[in-house]
Parts: sequence; C-alpha cells; structure tokens
Amino acid sequence: MTTTQAAGAQDTRTADVLDIQRATHVYARGLDRFDPAQALSAFTDDAVWDATPVGLERLEGHAAIRAFFERDAAAIADQFHVITNHVVDLDEDGVTARGTNYVFSEGHTVSGAAFRAIALNEDVYRRTPDGWRIASRRISALTPPQMDGFDA
Repeated sequence: MTTTQAAGAQDTRTADVLDIQRATHVYARGLDRFDPAQALSAFTDDAVWDATPVGLERLEGHAAIRAFFERDAAAIADQFHVITNHVVDLDEDGVTARGTNYVFSEGHTVSGAAFRAIALNEDVYRRTPDGWRIASRRISALTPPQMDGFDA
C-alpha cells in the first residue's frame, strides 16, 4: 500500500467514525427535542434497543422503538442526554462496526418525578445507503439509576 492509499484509507475510516458518532448524537438530539422521528432516524429498520439493564424495555424494529420514543416524548417534561467517550471499531467487512459510548441523562416527567442515569451504550452499527446507523444498542447503568416515577 502506498502512502497515498494509506492516507485515503485513514480518511475513509475517520469519515466512518464521525458518521457513527453523528448517529448517536442525532438520537440524543431527537429525544431531547421530543422528536421521535429524528431519534428513530439514527437506527436501522431492524434495530434492537435494549434498556432492560436500567429497568426499561427491550425493543425490536422501528415500530416498537418509535412507540417507546413517542410514549417517552409524551411523558417527559424536560430532559437532556450527553453522549461522549466514543470508542468505535470498524469491522473488516466495511459494513459493520462496534462501539461504546457513555450517556448522562437527566430530566423530569410531566408528573414531576426526577430521573437521572449515567450509562454505557454498547452498540453495533451498520452502513446503510443513508450512512451509518445503530443496528443495536444495549444500555447498562454505570452508576445506580435514579428513575423513580419514570413510567414511559
């Protein structure tokens, strides 16, 4: 491989990692703007969203994930998600990748209950015609979640 080819491969890898990070941030922005369609756009059609380790549901496919995001948007008065510390490993096939990132979320339900969670997202990503998307996300608590009254 020539130096030019190596540089081109590195540029492609960097672009892929940035696109993957963007998908995770679009997800968070969609949740925080109470825009389920935007949050859902970060996922593949057959995605799995598994938050059972933090006391929520395991969902499969766009319809189930959308329904949860819609219930969440209706039940939450205010919230924010900060997603950081991305580690992304691209698979050799160029179509899938795996990664982790930390999420800090805090907010209030419409009934006034407060919630706070610091968690680890363990993701599988897939390249699609529209860019990289989350194919599966498993959310595990890094500290004990404070989710009393969270019933979305």
